[in-house]
Amino acid sequence: MKMSFPIVVAWLSLALLKPTTALATDYNIVKFGAVSGQLCTQAIQKAIDACHAEGGGRVLFPEGVFISGTLFLKSNVDIHLSRNAILKGSDQVAHYTVNGRVYGLVYCEDATNVAITGTGTIDANGSQFYDPTQNHTYDEFDRSATRQKDGYMPVGTFFTDGPIKRKVFVGNTLEFFHCSRVSLLNLHIKDTPVWATRFGYCDGVLIDNISIANNLLVPNSDGIHCTASRNIRIANCQIVAGDDAIVLTGFTRETEQPGYGPAEQARYQHGNKTIYAENLTVTNCQLQSASSGIRIGYGQHPIRRCVFTNLVISDSHRGIGIFAHDASDIEDLIFSDIVIETRLRNGQWWGHGEPIHLSCISRFAGQRAGQIKNVQFNNIIATGEQGILVYGLPDSPLANIEFNQVRLRLRKGKETLTYGGNFDLRPATPRAKQIFAHDIPGFYAQHVNGLAIRQCALTWDADLPSFFTHGIECEHVTDLWINDFAGGPNPNAPGGKKIQTTQCTLRK
Repeated sequence: MKMSFPIVVAWLSLALLKPTTALATDYNIVKFGAVSGQLCTQAIQKAIDACHAEGGGRVLFPEGVFISGTLFLKSNVDIHLSRNAILKGSDQVAHYTVNGRVYGLVYCEDATNVAITGTGTIDANGSQFYDPTQNHTYDEFDRSATRQKDGYMPVGTFFTDGPIKRKVFVGNTLEFFHCSRVSLLNLHIKDTPVWATRFGYCDGVLIDNISIANNLLVPNSDGIHCTASRNIRIANCQIVAGDDAIVLTGFTRETEQPGYGPAEQARYQHGNKTIYAENLTVTNCQLQSASSGIRIGYGQHPIRRCVFTNLVISDSHRGIGIFAHDASDIEDLIFSDIVIETRLRNGQWWGHGEPIHLSCISRFAGQRAGQIKNVQFNNIIATGEQGILVYGLPDSPLANIEFNQVRLRLRKGKETLTYGGNFDLRPATPRAKQIFAHDIPGFYAQHVNGLAIRQCALTWDADLPSFFTHGIECEHVTDLWINDFAGGPNPNAPGGKKIQTTQCTLRK
């Protein structure tokens, strides 16, 4: 099985992404009435409005701490944070509420050539909106389907890994919606209450040399979240996120409804006008997450043409997750030269310590899931507390999946007995498929048309329980090719095999 698909990424437009306002007029927020240590929303907005009205430039934050509610960024404006400048989010929800809608700290819609740059800090003050003494929990799985039954996340337990309970909702910290030519450069972002960044229906996004440091106990505090966007380059970033660190989804404005129409895109001048979330490259980044270091999938738009290289994912609940849980397909992805370390956290985080997870299962009753196809994992070194999972269904099989030179070590963690021995497919329908008991091979695959495992290696730590089983287990896999596999079963598993296949056809 040889995969030969083009990864065509249109970066000519990205050469123009750096803000053209660099040599234009500076609009110092102090001259518009901003005072360090005080609420400055109106003064900062006056500076943004004047900059935009006069053709563009930089809205300059000098050294100091400038407190603000929601700011509306406009075309041809670069919010520039000087060294030792801090844009700090207000701790009052009223300061983010405009015409009855709750926003985050910076919101930009239907604009072009916009940027937030500089070596200063955006402190979103997000922990103020959470109660660290209570957990965030909700009813989403059936304990009776798990290995531990009622002992799985027992009622009344406080989970030290979080997530903690939200007291009140505040919007995404930096949100760009239907925008073109967007840049985030050299910033430090910290303590966001939900997503640190959201790029919805954007076209042409450059994110370089930023750091995001979120509270790992805060739910939904994603790092870089791109929804239905295209032509995105992320490089040289450090991200610590209480949810997924880097995300590409196909969501429309409404995340919980199947299907989409063209009206959402047609009414805007700027942004992504295609049906695809596509052309994403990520390189030279360090990621840590209480959920997935990298997440691809969910949403109504198909996803394609993504390349991830030279990454370190450490101390994360799940390493790489690819999810066709809506009707849209995901295709043409390459992951190369990546080091992954995962551990199984307690609390209601999605994931179970898998270094790599691919699944096709619908989250909507009666709707068929899309397909994941043409995916390569090359030169991966992974240490985890669960195996690699490739999970398709008879009506939603995966296709053309390759693991080349993947080295996996499985280890026991502090939560292995209390949470381990289960597959986690959330969000999924039926309910019994959200989390359910399953033995854990090093590599597990089902319902895949074309699977190659080449020059891969597997080692087991000595103290793993017996529900860790075979080296490789495949069910209902056609065109299966296993070449030069260095590994065997868990030594503690009675009847474990190096390779276990059921109703599979081998490549000849």
